[in-house]
Amino acid sequence: MKNITTVLISLVLILFSCEKNDDYEYSFNISDENPIDEISDSIVSILSLGDSYTIGQSVCDTCKFPEQLKDSLMNSTDFENFDLKVIAQTGWTTTNLINAINNENLESDYDLVTLLIGVNNQYQNKEFSLYESEFPQLVQMAINAVNGNKDKLIVVSIPDYAYTPFGQQNSSFETISTEIDQYNTYAEDYCAALDITYVYITDITRLGIEQPELVASDGLHPSELAYSKFVQRILPRALEKIE
Repeated sequence: MKNITTVLISLVLILFSCEKNDDYEYSFNISDENPIDEISDSIVSILSLGDSYTIGQSVCDTCKFPEQLKDSLMNSTDFENFDLKVIAQTGWTTTNLINAINNENLESDYDLVTLLIGVNNQYQNKEFSLYESEFPQLVQMAINAVNGNKDKLIVVSIPDYAYTPFGQQNSSFETISTEIDQYNTYAEDYCAALDITYVYITDITRLGIEQPELVASDGLHPSELAYSKFVQRILPRALEKIE
């Protein structure tokens, strides 16, 4: 009888132990399935449209203003992932840029777009009426790229190459500045009428003779330093648009 009692007690202890272990396993599994915090993998996408001033002629790949803007945004926000697409080419007029955008079949989900165009219309002696016709088209294309949200667009004024060694060789360098002002005034007034962000940087480039470090090695385009000064003015407006 004593042996039977001992066996029964042992069986009860084993069963109790198994129930305890099952409870523990079940509790462990619930804990294991609890969600954990994940780092956001959202990508902030930037589109920059323009000409040599956007592609960064004669400066390094990371020195052009769109790249510096992307890096500054990364350092100034909690976003970790940025994607930059540049549609620009040295020598492009408004017509060239329109054609290039049409050939790209752009998506409409960009978070920020910059537009800087017009210097080659002036340099190539195009009729000003062409800019009056095509600049609004480019603005609309840029807005389309941010899903119709004009608040995501930044238009940047045209630099003045009259204040470079190249420009100073031109006997009509004063005319260059006057015509650049004409283009910029039109763009600024157009943006103001539509409540579109316009950032003026032309005055920075007009220091190019007295501050030669603002001019790239080719004696014509802005340097890395000049582009960094562009970004100082663009960044506060860009932050408003992506945060």
